[in-house]
Amino acid sequence: MRKQLFLVMACMAFLFSSSQPFMSDSLRKAKKDSTLHARMREDSIKTEREFGEGEKWDKLFAKLEYPLLKGGKFSGVIPVKDPTEIPDPNQEYKLLFELTANNPDSLAKDINQGLDEVTRVMNLHFASGIPAKKIIPVIVVHGPALAAISNNETYKRKFNMDNPNLKLIQDLEKAGAKFIACGQAMAFFDVKKEELLPEVKVSLTAQTVLSNYQTKGYILYSIEPQK
Repeated sequence: MRKQLFLVMACMAFLFSSSQPFMSDSLRKAKKDSTLHARMREDSIKTEREFGEGEKWDKLFAKLEYPLLKGGKFSGVIPVKDPTEIPDPNQEYKLLFELTANNPDSLAKDINQGLDEVTRVMNLHFASGIPAKKIIPVIVVHGPALAAISNNETYKRKFNMDNPNLKLIQDLEKAGAKFIACGQAMAFFDVKKEELLPEVKVSLTAQTVLSNYQTKGYILYSIEPQK
């Protein structure tokens, strides 16, 4: 009897021990499947969110208006019905823009994002009821943004394509904009005066342009590069 009982217990122990790897493998598979399912769900939510954002931007772009100037698509204004806060259309709006960034090489064919923002701000003022002659922009350019105001020959030599900013710069100048390049940045980036557009003025430094025009009542817009 004892011998039989011993044999039964031995068999049960063997069966239990042999089942352990199977159970461990099953647990690992269940965990892996659960992780995979979670990642798939996360990717699905991300895709859905991005798709939703894309639809949102498409709807917004469809509403944009370009009341004064048109640069890239981000230079437009979304109309607002019956605003209750309206700026004084009789005073001058002196706008000082500081541009420092150039587009990434992958966007070299597009209008400079900083110039696009300058155009948007001017459009916003004009759409708010301020006459174009009351909008007085000064644009100081330093850092990599110097590439945007280079002449076509220079831009083509650097990027192997025409400068996409030429028409907008011409339109901005016709609207009263003044372009000033920083001489310190030109030296640092090895940019010669003859490589810039002829309408661009050159200052010893952007810093004195910023201080000089702000003491004259200009409002500073430091345009940060988009991320």
